[in-house]
Order: sequence, then C-alpha cells, then structure tokens
Amino acid sequence: MESQPTQPVRRQKIFLIRHARPKVSKKGFFSAADARTFISDYDAAEVEEFVLQHEAIPYKEVKQVYCSSLIRSQLTAKAIFGEDVELLVRHEFREFERRIFSLPLLRLPLRFWLLSARALWLLGFNSKGIETFLQARARARQGAELLAQEAEQKNTAILVAHGLLNNFIRRYLQQMGWKSTLHEGSGFLSVSVLEKPDTKQV
Repeated sequence: MESQPTQPVRRQKIFLIRHARPKVSKKGFFSAADARTFISDYDAAEVEEFVLQHEAIPYKEVKQVYCSSLIRSQLTAKAIFGEDVELLVRHEFREFERRIFSLPLLRLPLRFWLLSARALWLLGFNSKGIETFLQARARARQGAELLAQEAEQKNTAILVAHGLLNNFIRRYLQQMGWKSTLHEGSGFLSVSVLEKPDTKQV
C-alpha cells in the first residue's frame, strides 16, 4: 500500500517591525524643558525617507498592518507596504512613555535625559502623570495576545511599532509558545519574526 505524501506543515507568523528614523535633531545640549520639547517633537515627527527590502517580509500578501497611534509608526507602515494597505491603529501598540525629571539650570546631552528618565521609570520611579512600567507591560501583553489571535485566524500578523514595546511583545509571544526565528535588535527598521505550527493544518 502506497503511503500518502506528507503535507508540509504551514506555519503561522508574526512580524514585528520598528519604525523608521524620525526627522528630529538630537544634537547639542538640552535643558530639562528642551528634552521635554524633544519628546513632543519626536512623537509628532515625520520619518526620513527609506527603502526596506527584506527577504523575510511577504510584501505582496500584506493587506492589513497593525500600528500604533503615533504618526511615525503609521508613516513607516505606509512607506513599507504602500498607500493602499489598511492600517489597524491601536493604542495598545503605542511606545512606552517616558517623563523628563527636573534638574534646574543644567544643560546636558539629550542621551542623558532620555536614558536616565527611562531607567528611573523602569525602576518604578518617575511615572507621575504617565502609565507605570507595570501598566505598560500589561498593555504589551494585550498587544501580544491580539497579534497571536490575528495570526491564528489569518496565518500572518504584522505590526509596525516601537523598539521597547516590540521587545516586550516578542518576549510575551515567546512565553505563549511562539518561537523567535529572526531578531534584528531594536534599531530603526529592525525586523523580528516569530513562528509556530498552524494547528489547523496538522
């Protein structure tokens, strides 16, 4: 009796892409007020022109892309997948917030303000008026669950969002049984891919 040919197992995939570089200057020294203005400008900025031709991304198959409520995420998604792609804008995919603390009369490199603000926030401090690290992690988990449901229904889910958020979503997906098959870090336009077998096909 001849054996039937084995059907290849189709794999569900989730793509996490970080936005392109925003058009905003980081040069010079900043007061605390200047650093706060930078964050506002960064969140409102357009992105630099770019071309992303990545062999892992199924460009022609993509009709819908999840992105955050921040404009740099949406502009990047349109630039990658074309003006006709449907953007599914969700607050869950907004970048983790940061708050610049006050150090009167000091002008320091912007990197100092941003890194120290983030470090204090991660330690549970400096979250007055913004979501806490605990709340942000819960939001990232919700985003991971949403993407997993999308991939389970349609075999592919794509998110164009932000560096720190994407990293936490990737970790939560791994905890949910997704395997990381590509991880390019968290730089601008970096791509991560997670996969698992499509149980509907097995």
